[in-house]
Amino acid sequence: MNVPESFRKILIKQGYRLVGKHSGVKICEWTRRSLTRGEYCYKQKWYGIESHRCLQCSLALFWCLNRCLYCWRSFKLFLGAEMKVEPDDPEWILEGLIEAQRMLLVGYKGNPKVPRWKWEEAQNPTNLAISLIGESVLYQRLPEFIAVAKERGMNTFLVTKGTYPEMLAKLEVEPTNLYISLCAPDKETFESLDRPITPDGWEKQMESLELMKSFSCRKVIRITLVKGYNMHGIDDYARLIAKAEPDYIEPKAYMWVGESRKRLPGDAMPTHEDVIEFARKLAEETGYRFVDFFRPSRVALLSAK
Repeated sequence: MNVPESFRKILIKQGYRLVGKHSGVKICEWTRRSLTRGEYCYKQKWYGIESHRCLQCSLALFWCLNRCLYCWRSFKLFLGAEMKVEPDDPEWILEGLIEAQRMLLVGYKGNPKVPRWKWEEAQNPTNLAISLIGESVLYQRLPEFIAVAKERGMNTFLVTKGTYPEMLAKLEVEPTNLYISLCAPDKETFESLDRPITPDGWEKQMESLELMKSFSCRKVIRITLVKGYNMHGIDDYARLIAKAEPDYIEPKAYMWVGESRKRLPGDAMPTHEDVIEFARKLAEETGYRFVDFFRPSRVALLSAK
């Protein structure tokens, strides 16, 4: 299945740079802020990455297994649940992503607000946030890609909905951070809010949670909180989290941006206080410790230790 050229043009217009048949990169807002304002994201504060050296990418731009109501992306660009293209070579993709990131950062070289040393460091990213758009675990050579990145001394933060556990089971070389987005406490909520396009999406996510506890890398459960939709059933969330045994939990506010504004009302975006209250209740239910709250992103951090 060839990707329509119109799809590619839309993403390029939106600031993406495409690499090969199915991968792409886009400069993260926190990378911009780090370069121009000296600010940084919660991943730098909590996990030690450098925001100006983070590369935000996808290995499956046009394929996803869910149509989440809170997703800021347009579903018109998705081609289905299966990547019916010959997968590009992992090393070639990584080189292409880095080069594309450099091209996107060219304009910052002469910006008087950007320290020259910081711009130069940004030319050689040290962290890959595999979370941009689509479901990157559908890329069939993902294990090789993570291995190539590790050989280059790069961290990899892999984010997945967990509805394709088959790939997680193949990751002999583990990412630095494995994120599973668990955004529903029960099957009914999952099917109405995350809207899987395969009939067994919930069951697959449960498989991934069971698999997660076998990983030795840093494990994180992320919960995108949508007010009025999935902030109930804290005891059920706790039960599901116990399956996965993550090191950290990140309850994070849904942001009313992009295409999601056509699907959800503005008051579905939780306040800072809403997130903190949910996080504290979840901490009490799970036995995790409330560690921090990063106000700019409306995200809390709970730790198992």
